[in-house]
Amino acid sequence: MNLLFVCSENRLRSPTAEAVFSEYQGIEAIGAGTNSDAETPVSGDLILWADVILVMEKTHRHKISKKYKALLNGKRLVCLDIPDNYECMQPELVKILKSKVPKYVQIS
Repeated sequence: MNLLFVCSENRLRSPTAEAVFSEYQGIEAIGAGTNSDAETPVSGDLILWADVILVMEKTHRHKISKKYKALLNGKRLVCLDIPDNYECMQPELVKILKSKVPKYVQIS
């Protein structure tokens, strides 16, 4: 299963999610950002690659829905509602991700 995690800059939340869920067997995870100066900007190729797109905030969902509407047909686009209050790999962020993501993705 291919998971695309999206935040704004791809510097804190989505790289944490990528690192955490890449450890699971059968999961490929990539982090990206909605801002043009993100470490890895969201692209049409990433949207097509993903089975599930998990965004951190409603603004990210809105930007992706607007820009990639034609590519989202049949894709699951989920908002995790995780604010930009955490450092990369902060234990609290990891705990939140591990509690929220399995509600939307089957993890073995």
